[in-house]
Amino acid sequence: MAMKNCFQVSSVSTTRAGVCPPFSPVEKLQLPACKGLKTSNLSLSSPSSSFPRSLRSRTQESRIVCKAREAVDAVQVATDASWDTVIGSDTPVLVEFWAPWCGPCKMIAPVVEELAKEYAGKIACYKVNTDDCPDIATKYGIRSIPTVLFFKKGEKKESVIGAVPKTTLSNSIDKYIEA
Repeated sequence: MAMKNCFQVSSVSTTRAGVCPPFSPVEKLQLPACKGLKTSNLSLSSPSSSFPRSLRSRTQESRIVCKAREAVDAVQVATDASWDTVIGSDTPVLVEFWAPWCGPCKMIAPVVEELAKEYAGKIACYKVNTDDCPDIATKYGIRSIPTVLFFKKGEKKESVIGAVPKTTLSNSIDKYIEA
C-alpha cells in the first residue's frame, strides 16, 4: 500500500472565540519512498499561507493523522508476485477467486467488499483473477468460480464455492478470527 494513501495532514486552528473560518483540512504531503516517515523529509504546502495574517498567527499546530484503517478495509488484488505475502499474513485471510466474465462473481464481489469493511483489522481480504493468475488457481484446485478460500497462518482452512449469502461467509470468518 502506498504511503500517500495512508496519511492526511490537517491544521488545527483556534481563535479567541474558538471559531475559525472554514478552510481545506487536507494539505499536500510528500513522503520519501521506502524510507519511513521522518519529519525532516516532509514537505508540506500549507494553505495557511493564503490566510490573512491574523489567522496565520492563530494556527497552533499541524499533525499527521494515520488513515491506514481506510487503506486496509478494501479488497486488495493478489497476484503471483504478491501471493506469498498474502498467505503469510499473521491475520486470517479471505481470498476470492474470480474472473471478469463470471456473472456469479459479480454478484458476490459487493458482499466480499462489505465483509472487508466490517472485519477491517481482523482479516485481510484479497481477490485473485483466475485468468491473470492461473498458477495460483491450479495450486489450490480452483475449478469453479467464484470460490472463496480462508487461510490462517499460511494454511488453507476452508473453501466456499459459489455465490453464497453474506451470512455464510461471515460465519466462516468468525471461526478464524480471534475474539
